[in-house]
Amino acid sequence: MTASITDVAARAGVSVATVSRALRGLPNVADGTRQKVMAAAEALDYVVNPNASRLAAGRNTTIGVVLPHTVGWYFQHVMTGLQAHLRLRGFDLLVYTVPTPEARDQFLTTLPFRKRVDGLVLVDVPLTDAEQRALAELDIPLVAVGEGGRHFPLIKVDNCRGAEIATDFLLDLGHERIGLVSGPLDDPMRFRVANDRHEGWAKSLAGRGVDPEPSWVSIGDFRMQHGVSGIIDLLTQSTGLTAVLIMSDEMATGALHVLSQQNIRVPEDLSVIGFDGQEIATYLGLTTVHQPMEMLGVQAGEVLLALIRGESPGAFPRVLPVSLAVRETTSMPPACR
Repeated sequence: MTASITDVAARAGVSVATVSRALRGLPNVADGTRQKVMAAAEALDYVVNPNASRLAAGRNTTIGVVLPHTVGWYFQHVMTGLQAHLRLRGFDLLVYTVPTPEARDQFLTTLPFRKRVDGLVLVDVPLTDAEQRALAELDIPLVAVGEGGRHFPLIKVDNCRGAEIATDFLLDLGHERIGLVSGPLDDPMRFRVANDRHEGWAKSLAGRGVDPEPSWVSIGDFRMQHGVSGIIDLLTQSTGLTAVLIMSDEMATGALHVLSQQNIRVPEDLSVIGFDGQEIATYLGLTTVHQPMEMLGVQAGEVLLALIRGESPGAFPRVLPVSLAVRETTSMPPACR
């Protein structure tokens, strides 16, 4: 039997009106009370009736989400966190994809979301300063995830710091010749992720007096096949590498397959670190930089609802911490054993 708002109120020990206000994210509900209501709604698997919520709130109760595409581990996890946070509060998501520079420009020209949504979340949509300012002037609550600027709240992870932590770890183990399998540094969509991770790798090496050779870097994409081609490039064009940082766990998966086929032992002959913290890294025993993707979505939802309520979202950018999950693919280089 489907739970009703009355069931939620009874479980939380509050009135139906209070449940309605709490689930709609309205003010004048104490934090402790709101938490009790949310816990009761989740325990009962209660879903807000969107039609009733629209009438009560006088809003569309729809959030627009703009992202390059809906496939891929990163976007799926950000969307999972965002949707989970907004669903209990009675909001639906209206998704727009901008997979090319042309599609992004058309979106910015036509602004199809106008009068259809109560707020907008941009998930890794690189915009110029002028484009960001134009969106900010539309007077619609707006939050960016990953890529953004000074004109609206931004929630992100520190990709530069993540690569720096990983490279520092390898240097501390005794590695000096550390290769890099990179994403595109000159992306037509203007993504900064690969550049930031490249910067962290180079910064760490420079801090220890290591001057990397150009042959230590192979540039591809973030997909598995580019991990295959990237590690082959490094093995072919450079000698003496004892470790490699790979910019995504997908690419690292492809690289580990090649190394196994070529009888190159990991980590005895070559240490490998990935980046992302995908589930597959656990099963592969892959040391990787973990980033909290679902939490990016959750916090974007929290900030957007605060803006819709007319509350201050606080200081930005908000940078979520990354961490290094150390597993079986890293060890000291042969010379240090």
